[in-house]
Amino acid sequence: MFSTLMFITLVLFLCTSSVPHLVAEEVTPTQSISTHTELLQQGKVATGDNFPPLKNDNVLRAARGEPVDRVPVWVMRQAGRYLPEFQAVRAKHDFFEVCRTPELACEVTMQPLRRFDLDASIIFSDILVIPQALGITVEMKPGVGPVLPEPLVGPADLERLNQTGTMDRLKYVGDAITMMRHMLEGRIPLYGFTGAPWTLMGYMVEGGGSKTMSKAKGWLADHPEASQKLLTILTDQVIEYLLLQVRAGAQILQVFESSAEHLSKEQYLTVALPCLKRIRDDLHRRFAEEGLTPVPLTLFSKGAMHSLPEQAAIGYDVIGLDWTIDPEEARRLVGPNVTLQGNLDPQDMYKPKEELRELVLTMVRKFGKHRYIANLGHGITPQTPIESMQVLVQAVHDAL
Repeated sequence: MFSTLMFITLVLFLCTSSVPHLVAEEVTPTQSISTHTELLQQGKVATGDNFPPLKNDNVLRAARGEPVDRVPVWVMRQAGRYLPEFQAVRAKHDFFEVCRTPELACEVTMQPLRRFDLDASIIFSDILVIPQALGITVEMKPGVGPVLPEPLVGPADLERLNQTGTMDRLKYVGDAITMMRHMLEGRIPLYGFTGAPWTLMGYMVEGGGSKTMSKAKGWLADHPEASQKLLTILTDQVIEYLLLQVRAGAQILQVFESSAEHLSKEQYLTVALPCLKRIRDDLHRRFAEEGLTPVPLTLFSKGAMHSLPEQAAIGYDVIGLDWTIDPEEARRLVGPNVTLQGNLDPQDMYKPKEELRELVLTMVRKFGKHRYIANLGHGITPQTPIESMQVLVQAVHDAL
């Protein structure tokens, strides 16, 4: 469990380190957050047993299909390279050093919240921490992205995966989540997340990102038994990893099947979806067994809008949409009992402010206020103007 000593360390770190902070003038009164020194003076010890009560629960209410005060909005990769303060942190620290250091991960998670009136935060981490925990080397190379220099080449390489003690090696994520819950002071909910099995398999076989996933798809064709074994291993790890995050304080979860776009509909339904269903089913079973309060689950399968009815049928509370589908068509396909999330094209964030605002207003009004969480249709891109984020958030809140 997260210790008092670690919380004191956080205070000292943030008060004395060179991690950049925005000046007070850049934080509006509605966005202000107590300093970490104030929290310590108030005796708010960072454990998972005394989290501050939640004030803005619109994201959770939307996920559960309950009435909301306003349409909630958050953005995938909202803590990222488009923010100069994030770039300043990265200039001093390796990407995975930030992920593995709770103080740094929390600082980066907090950065967009100082600028924008967002309705949720998402812990700063990466989907590839699971392959790392299994013993696969992952490097983040500037201008390239994630590189796995020793990918899985054939079925025999599955023996390289160290499945023992993976959650111990991922404890830093839980520590960051617990720390972040206290730093938020109940202002907004905190998302945890994971990559989905097929997406993780793709990186582990390809050795990094791929425009075709030809090697991973080759595994499906040439090594069907080994592929299933790998997907099972990854599904098991994802379930345990999400449970770790909920125990640490995550209030809502998102599963990123970002590489679904490389699968045909038949492949998605036979390769990816069974793993996604087992994640949902096993999580709910484990919630009950461990006495954990169930948290809403979000599924985002980029490029799999062809299978929205099937996604809606496996029990996730929220289905994330990419930008390729009309909101009204998506609602028709999933029915009235699933919350939708999305789905502005990230490239629209480069358009003039007034044009962007009209696009957002139109999008939100098409979705409506019930069972809807506003977001982009994928992660925000590095060169996005900061002003566009402000336009997006304000337009969502103004729309209805």
